[in-house]
Amino acid sequence: MLDQANQLREKMMGKKSEKPERKPVKKTRVLAVTSGKGGVGKSNFALNFGLSLIEQNKKVLIFDVDLGFANIDVLLGRTPRETIATMIEKDLSAQDIIEEGPNGLLFISGGNGFNDLFQMDDFKLQKFFRELSTLQGQVDYIILDTGAGLSYENLRFILAADDVILVTTPEPTSITDAYSVVKMVHGKDPNVHMKLVVNQCISTKEGLRTADNFKQAAEQFLGKEIGALGYIPSDSHLPDAVKRQKPLLLAYPNSEAAEAIRRTANEFLQLRVPYKLGLKGFIMKILFK
Repeated sequence: MLDQANQLREKMMGKKSEKPERKPVKKTRVLAVTSGKGGVGKSNFALNFGLSLIEQNKKVLIFDVDLGFANIDVLLGRTPRETIATMIEKDLSAQDIIEEGPNGLLFISGGNGFNDLFQMDDFKLQKFFRELSTLQGQVDYIILDTGAGLSYENLRFILAADDVILVTTPEPTSITDAYSVVKMVHGKDPNVHMKLVVNQCISTKEGLRTADNFKQAAEQFLGKEIGALGYIPSDSHLPDAVKRQKPLLLAYPNSEAAEAIRRTANEFLQLRVPYKLGLKGFIMKILFK
């Protein structure tokens, strides 16, 4: 089994050539956006957060890995020509399944019903991630819109990402489920870099109180420091934007929630988290950890 893993690793990384490979202009970071439960606005946040980064002259690709329940394309009002599912079925390249959304936002749809990514045989899995590795250097950020909760697939994506944003609301059930995610992830890898976003706040005070209580619990019981990245207020413009299938930042750019998401993106860009191995490092951790 170890020999097989070593062979796969060598194929993924490629053989060393006499001439050094030319380094990509961009360093691609992989960011996982996750939550403890559904209904907290995770996908909407991921989408509008990505658009906020684009406003800061970053190139962004959203990778919808909510396997079986992909909905980024729905929020954008787009019907993707190809998805991860059809990529495997038709033997397509990563470039074949990239869609372009508003303001230059790139996205890859998981495809409804596609929930067996990690059950593929070694050959298909190797090809899938080799194709994904070709995106290294093409964008600044790949945002993974993961599923909610602690599924096997979600945990693998979270543990392999450079950064993790955990979305919760002030509701007790949402906070409890978010804490469960932190506990599980911390137990697997204490070095995972996580930040909290409190969504659907009645007020900034409620957001601050929720984040502070969460931070204290994580520090006291896990020894894990989790700072707040931002607080997004409840905003009646958001459900209307969803009905219109248009991102909030584009439908209502001056709304309170849109401005709060922009502040969150600015805060994220100020973080000084060491660069790891980028997309290839993410892929290696997905395959061999």
